[in-house]
Amino acid sequence: DRHSWFRRARNRDSPLHDWYVWSEKRPPDWRSGIVFPGAQRQTWSFDAKARAYYFHRFYDFQPDLNMDNPRVREEVRRIMGFWLQLGVAGFRMDAVPFVLETPPRGKRKSATHFEYLTEFRDFLQWRVGDAVLLGEANVPPDESQRYFAGGEGLHMMFDFWVNQHLFLSLATGDARPLARALRETRSLPPTAQWAQFLRNHDELDLGRLSTEDRTRVFDEFGPEPAMQLYGRGIRRRPAPMLGDPRRLELAYSLVLSLPGTPVLRYGDEIGIGEDLRLKERNAIRTPMQWSAEPNGGFSTADRPVRPVVARGPYAYERVNVEQQQREGDSLLRWMMRMIQLRKQCPEIGWGEWRLVPAGSSSVLALEYRWRG
Repeated sequence: DRHSWFRRARNRDSPLHDWYVWSEKRPPDWRSGIVFPGAQRQTWSFDAKARAYYFHRFYDFQPDLNMDNPRVREEVRRIMGFWLQLGVAGFRMDAVPFVLETPPRGKRKSATHFEYLTEFRDFLQWRVGDAVLLGEANVPPDESQRYFAGGEGLHMMFDFWVNQHLFLSLATGDARPLARALRETRSLPPTAQWAQFLRNHDELDLGRLSTEDRTRVFDEFGPEPAMQLYGRGIRRRPAPMLGDPRRLELAYSLVLSLPGTPVLRYGDEIGIGEDLRLKERNAIRTPMQWSAEPNGGFSTADRPVRPVVARGPYAYERVNVEQQQREGDSLLRWMMRMIQLRKQCPEIGWGEWRLVPAGSSSVLALEYRWRG
């Protein structure tokens, strides 16, 4: 709400006023659709200067742009062009369902405009033919196809469905939930791909699991209330969450072996921890730990905006890149070897795959075939 666009849009006569979503009266559903329960109270807030309510799917200081306005989408494409000209390889599109939505107002129902994805992709590939749109859309398998749009929407999506069932399998020692999730997300357009990951920059979202299964994962990996978030997730890093280094290596070798493209979050390659003293998602958004120097070598500032992990077994003096580069048996060295091995197996990303009967519910076996 401090952005110059919004400040200008608060004036009803401004050409930017309809770049945001307004309602003169408080909508009856002003508290529905909350994304951050316990930390967020509403999705419509009153602005005294505009004398109207503005829509914000997230916090009240994050007013939503009106994507139904063609001028807004034109400006988004212009910004994309700016960064493409500077050489970026593509874009990670956050919270895609909310970017595409027309929020409900009065009798008007909510709508999702998948054609906007095609607009962005057409522009992207016209400017840079091999640039990529990677989307974050935590949706069930029967909804994911619309985001790929038959090869005309997103190039890639984070596979939240597989991720949540992967953690269920890790928590229970039963590979069958993961195997089912792989089958359920198997169908893809020829030019689309899943992005497989262990952790991202938010909480470990378990909202697609049943209450019973979610409780199992909570009990195993986030048993304390301070480790949990929004009633659906765990705000921890993989290293402290999984504990045993062998279990951590097992989890990453699994992610690197799944159909699709593996995505690694910064810091996880050396096994940094979280800081549960920080609020909400900030617990896992601490600075990278490059060395044993002050602030982990991340900044020379007296006080960074967010503190580096400085206590316990995952403190920056003990866990950092500089140290692990020198140790042949460190997690970083192991990860480098595994990534190199993954690059030597293009069939995992490009080939056809099938689940192989392993004779044990605790074992996941995959066979890949590519070019014979």
